[in-house]
Amino acid sequence: MEPKEKMERLAQSGEDRVLLARVWERLEGGRRRNIPAFTAFLSLREQELVRRLMGGENLTFFGGYPGAERAVACFLPDYLEEDDLGEEGPVACLRATFFEKDTLSHRDFLGSLMGAGIKRETVGDICVGKGQCDFFLLSDIAPYVEQNLVSAGRTKLHLERIPLAAAEIPVPETLTRQDTLASLRLDSVIGAGFRVSRNQAVRYVLSGAAAVDGLPCEKPDRILTEGAVVSIRGLGKIRLTLVKGQTRKGRLSVEIEKFV
Repeated sequence: MEPKEKMERLAQSGEDRVLLARVWERLEGGRRRNIPAFTAFLSLREQELVRRLMGGENLTFFGGYPGAERAVACFLPDYLEEDDLGEEGPVACLRATFFEKDTLSHRDFLGSLMGAGIKRETVGDICVGKGQCDFFLLSDIAPYVEQNLVSAGRTKLHLERIPLAAAEIPVPETLTRQDTLASLRLDSVIGAGFRVSRNQAVRYVLSGAAAVDGLPCEKPDRILTEGAVVSIRGLGKIRLTLVKGQTRKGRLSVEIEKFV
């Protein structure tokens, strides 16, 4: 299938078409020249679109740490490995420290970055802790942000660049559930993960409330793979963490995480 035809099939809006065309031009350019190539930061949904567009060959996603939600898409020639994406790579980390008694949120930092003229696509995950915030951004703009982001709301900030490995990432709160399923159909996983009936799970999917890896899905019989993230509007998000194999009765033993 030609790239333009593939983009048209994948795109659900004009913004999708622009994004996919830009990604194709950048990554395919790197592939043709056999040099590393990187995009801006992508959401989970955008990552899935890019994965379907480009295929898996020499394509990886890197957000500064394992499990990052926002990540850049990277074309890596055969002479490079994902481990080579370190301090000289496309992603940098800045640490903002502030008075501990000031309570700042993800929204406060994102708003301050946008207010400083920083485009959303250049910023990755924002990890807010007590008295500090580690956030990821494209390496090219790190010096500008370090010099120009002086406050979040009314709170003064002190910024410094830190090694990616030194970033402190909050551990998401999850509940782990063990279950057995007849199959890995989307409606079965939703039923087990959200503790709803199979019929209710089907209704959620058919109503357009479900998304798999960030992309809307209205097919209850879609077969999921290990690692798939499923969200239901109004209910939250789950991950099919592990598929352990068949039980004696022929059912599939699975582990599902629910984000709380």
